[in-house]
Amino acid sequence: MFAVVVYPPLVTEPAIEIEVLACLAVTDEVVDAMQRLIPQLSSSNPPPGRAELEEIVASPATTLFVARQRDRIVGALTLVAFRIPTGVRTRIEDVVVDETLRGRRVGQRLSEAALDAARGLGARSTDLTSRPAREAANRLYARMGFERRESNVYRYTL
Repeated sequence: MFAVVVYPPLVTEPAIEIEVLACLAVTDEVVDAMQRLIPQLSSSNPPPGRAELEEIVASPATTLFVARQRDRIVGALTLVAFRIPTGVRTRIEDVVVDETLRGRRVGQRLSEAALDAARGLGARSTDLTSRPAREAANRLYARMGFERRESNVYRYTL
């Protein structure tokens, strides 16, 4: 089950129709799509199973957006939103577009949907990270107006 279409369908060149929706319930289609898409994003993390996807969809802190081409999910991203003392913070995580449709604005449409949702939540900015090797994705984010921040990113592995 999906929310009402977030954006009207987009026709790109060559002509493909894409619609972006917020996922409201985990179906076999969603599970199958993530099993196919997540390995295209990360070889070090396994794709989420049904239970993990249900947790993502049920959480008030996350919105899973999917991009559909006709009857097939061809992309996804997760918007994370939370309140801290200085305001509402939002992050875009795990953006993935099927390798057969990259370069056709699917990632852009997913990101636009997430940014609109972030605005609706009262966020003043949205962060994301992207590995330097993902050159096309980095060009997309720059074209969309994301700015590189002067910041150190630290990770503590548990």
